[in-house]
Amino acid sequence: MTEGNFVDYVKVSLASGKGGKGSVHLHREKFITKGGPDGGDGGRGGHIIVRGNENLWTLVNFKYKKHFKAGHGAHGSKSRSTGADGEDVYLDVPLGTVIKDFETKEILFEITEHGEEKILLEGGMGGRGNWHFRTATNQTPRYAQPGVDGLEGEFLLELKVLADVGLVGFPNAGKSTLLSVITSAKPKIADYEFTTLKPNLGIVEYRDFKSFVMADIPGIIEGAAEGKGLGHYFLRHIERNANLLFLIPADSKDISKEYEILLDELRRYNPELLDKERLICIFKSDMLDDELMSEMKAELNTEFGDTPFMFISSVAQMGIVELKDKLWAMLNAE
Repeated sequence: MTEGNFVDYVKVSLASGKGGKGSVHLHREKFITKGGPDGGDGGRGGHIIVRGNENLWTLVNFKYKKHFKAGHGAHGSKSRSTGADGEDVYLDVPLGTVIKDFETKEILFEITEHGEEKILLEGGMGGRGNWHFRTATNQTPRYAQPGVDGLEGEFLLELKVLADVGLVGFPNAGKSTLLSVITSAKPKIADYEFTTLKPNLGIVEYRDFKSFVMADIPGIIEGAAEGKGLGHYFLRHIERNANLLFLIPADSKDISKEYEILLDELRRYNPELLDKERLICIFKSDMLDDELMSEMKAELNTEFGDTPFMFISSVAQMGIVELKDKLWAMLNAE
């Protein structure tokens, strides 16, 4: 799933720094015969920190560099001097990134805000110097603590695309064509299924210099919720879209049945997806004459119920402006 520059799924190996060891040192100074212990503590090891960055769109930074190690803490020294802390390593990720444990697949946390920082692996604690171990009966301890080892682990970074509108439909339905017409994006378009294997994002320019983001999500087939046709890779991108735009071709055998199949896949993957605002677009409508279109409208009004629908054509630029108006109204509805 990492072809091209859109990387939405990557495995990384991380290691935090080891703590520095405490110092065993006895104070030496002119005219002071028994100075006592004055060994300082070791510095802590560097953390591995994940940080959100709104200027990033993909995980392409981790495509070629997948191993990260934080710095080790410096050792303690005389005069109760504490060692320097190890250098922290920051992993900058786009908003909407989920961090999972590679072995258990457990979700650890997700980054959703710009500048949000979360420690993924803590650095080892520095050891205490011999100054801490002095007692009335042991006034010159000649031992100190070693530093605590850092942590290591393998993690999965998964990106769920954040967009205002997500295009949902079967493979080869015309989602990429619509995206190329309505935005400046240039997705790959061809006459075979699964042309799109990674999400494409485009910015839709609206009136008065307003804009919103639209995501072309790879096609969904029946059984996608069970992982068929790379369903699990594709369906997760739908979760973060504010509104869903269903695309169904006008020459489809049964429009309402296709819509039900798509809806059922979303329901089985995550029932919460059905709470999002939906709009159905009957695509390739330039093939229909007015009489046939009015017949279909009457039929679909009863089948779709409250869900709004409209007829559009990317090639003939039919209904594109009305579609933008409708989507803008949905995004800004109270």
